[in-house]
Amino acid sequence: MAKQGRLVIVDDNRGILSAVKLLAEKYFASVEGLSSPNLLISELRSQAADVVLLDMNFTAGVNTGNEGLYWLKQMVEKFPETKVVLFTAYADIDLAVKAMQHGAVDFVVKPWDNEKLMAALQNAYSLSLDENRKRKKESNARDEVPMFWGQSAAMSRVRDVVEKVATTDANILLTGENGTGKEVLAREIHRLSMRRRANMVCVDMGAIPESLFESELFGFKKGAFTNANSDREGKFLKASGGTLFMDEIGNLSQALQQKMLVALQSRSIVPLGSDEAKEVDVRLIAATNRDLFKMVSEGEFRQDLLYRINTIHIELPPLRNRKEDILPLAEIFLARYANRYNKGELRFTEEAQQAMQNHIWEGNVRELQHTIEKAVIMADNRDVGAEQLLLQSSATSTPKLEVSTLEEMERRMISEAMASSNGNMTTVAQQLGISRQTLYNKIKRYGL
Repeated sequence: MAKQGRLVIVDDNRGILSAVKLLAEKYFASVEGLSSPNLLISELRSQAADVVLLDMNFTAGVNTGNEGLYWLKQMVEKFPETKVVLFTAYADIDLAVKAMQHGAVDFVVKPWDNEKLMAALQNAYSLSLDENRKRKKESNARDEVPMFWGQSAAMSRVRDVVEKVATTDANILLTGENGTGKEVLAREIHRLSMRRRANMVCVDMGAIPESLFESELFGFKKGAFTNANSDREGKFLKASGGTLFMDEIGNLSQALQQKMLVALQSRSIVPLGSDEAKEVDVRLIAATNRDLFKMVSEGEFRQDLLYRINTIHIELPPLRNRKEDILPLAEIFLARYANRYNKGELRFTEEAQQAMQNHIWEGNVRELQHTIEKAVIMADNRDVGAEQLLLQSSATSTPKLEVSTLEEMERRMISEAMASSNGNMTTVAQQLGISRQTLYNKIKRYGL
């Protein structure tokens, strides 16, 4: 089972701290133990957490739970994206229920049952994932990059294919480097399709823990597992009649590939806790920056699943191979962020335009977008110059083209982002335009 997410445990009993940490490390990618809540806020400011397991009492002889309530309120106010599970003694149950009304998602009674404790923590992690996706979706809706075809021959070929296949129900595989706009293209295909009046549901396959895969994708019935208090639709049913976009599909384990294949072949899913199959009607668009064909030859990806998702294959070109589109895209982003940050009408200097044309853009359109946003923020007057772009010169960036694979390029980008952000994973994820969980997965994959 792939380990996912970051957990922080706060308990003044070092024996409990060690025992829970040892248990949780089997399930979470990162587990940190704190013996005092006074360290909690600074710890989360340094590195965000998905879940916090918080004891209710920290002062010897005091069992009011007021300390736990105080730190819970601090968490809800300062880190609303982090889910809090309370650790409580028997006498504190009424207080714990009150605390849940103030923002905690669950409580676990001491002495604890290992299975129930892990179920509560993983359910909290699932809630954190859901809310992060909702926030990302809302943010994307505000900041969504419109489809820009440009003038390059490479994008002209992509457009020709899209216009032929968009109105069909053919499954599509989108490949290309990070930041080339695979999700933007998927949304454009959905907009042009016969399914445009139905939902397009996006799933980051790299961010779903193996233990939550079936409940996330297929849904579950009430009582299927601990804390399954009501029926819940999975992504397949939510997308039925519309489009299901699966990003980073190359990150699926062999076991999950098999489950995905069965669902696609049968065009049905069975929610957890049910023995009744439900038919689903989805148009699948999958995306990856990995070479699935090479992964098939190396036994890392199922050939039959590749056939299922690859009726039509569209490769998105890197931005450095469509240089004629760089400045028009930059102008789009300049106008957008000038409006957002109330900067008035801005323009690029000739030096800035030349710098953008000469830059390699390893992060592609996403890197260009973030570069322009930062430049707009830093602009002191109407002119946006090369000094605001903060780009490396061509001489220093050209050798990076010698990187032999996309994986090596991605590893270098993550490593450089970690160095420039002093290891702050939230900042790194924002800089790269990916979720924290996807970042953790990539750090683990590349041994960083």
